[in-house]
Amino acid sequence: MAELSYRDAVAYGIAQEMRRDPNLVFLGEDVAAAGGVFKTTVGLLEEFGPLRVRDTPISEQAILGAAAGAAMTGIPVIAEIMFSDFLAVCFDLVANEIAKLRYMTDGQVSVPMVIRTANGAGSRFGAQHSQSVENWCMMIPGLKVVAPSNPADVVGLLAASIRDPDPVVFFEHKSLMANKAEIPDGELVDELGKATVLRTGGDVTIVALAMMVPRALAAAERLAEHGIAAEVIDLRTLVPLDTKAVLESVERTGRLVTVEENPRLCGWGAEIASLVAHEAFWSLDAPIVRITTPHIPLPAAAILEDGTLPSVDRIVDTIREEWA
Repeated sequence: MAELSYRDAVAYGIAQEMRRDPNLVFLGEDVAAAGGVFKTTVGLLEEFGPLRVRDTPISEQAILGAAAGAAMTGIPVIAEIMFSDFLAVCFDLVANEIAKLRYMTDGQVSVPMVIRTANGAGSRFGAQHSQSVENWCMMIPGLKVVAPSNPADVVGLLAASIRDPDPVVFFEHKSLMANKAEIPDGELVDELGKATVLRTGGDVTIVALAMMVPRALAAAERLAEHGIAAEVIDLRTLVPLDTKAVLESVERTGRLVTVEENPRLCGWGAEIASLVAHEAFWSLDAPIVRITTPHIPLPAAAILEDGTLPSVDRIVDTIREEWA
């Protein structure tokens, strides 16, 4: 059992899979010699060499174009897009090529690739480098979407993503990088499409993702002081989506709250709310509540950025107000 930070877990997970599969390659900006702009790939160049760990030009289209071409020939690839905001630069490749190739070739061509990218706010990078864009990818048929909240899930879900025969967009949260947790010894492989119930409770279901998971857990601790027993679910993957875990929880608690970092309009919580309203309407004892970031560009100033994101205080206050 070793204690690893979230950022070190990324390199640990990649190394585990590169040792297992000698054909797996990794490419992106500053991922080799520099060890990644967020220091998530330190040591990979030294262990696996420049043929398998490759620095690229500053071109998101070139990175994904090369990765997609390699994957189409059967070479499994990890491609890093430094900031998730920059998926917009190469979104044609993501949405119209990579996501559609299996379908367009009637299953003759698969695309075994993982697009890793740093997502989310909290690091004062401003409006163009701080967005949570997991819902951009969630809406594209043909993509799997993963967003781990802790180091163990980083390793296990990254392994599952790399071993998947289809493209996966893997969102690593910038503001979780320093968080530490113990990682079990030996090979660690998780399963895509399985949410985790991190805290049980009978009064309200809180569904969260990535950085919002530790905030939801902290809010649940404080809600318990007010006599409200919250159940906290870490979705972990948006596609596949573990609707069974959410529905079973709502049937127990009768209330649903989603905590989302993405802007409110068309956020992933809207899909959860729609599913629960359709499938578990008669189990609900109160309206579904979504706690989100406002539909605005994210500010760079610390006090303003913090004020836009769902906080522990806002989660607690919102649920208590609804409870009253």
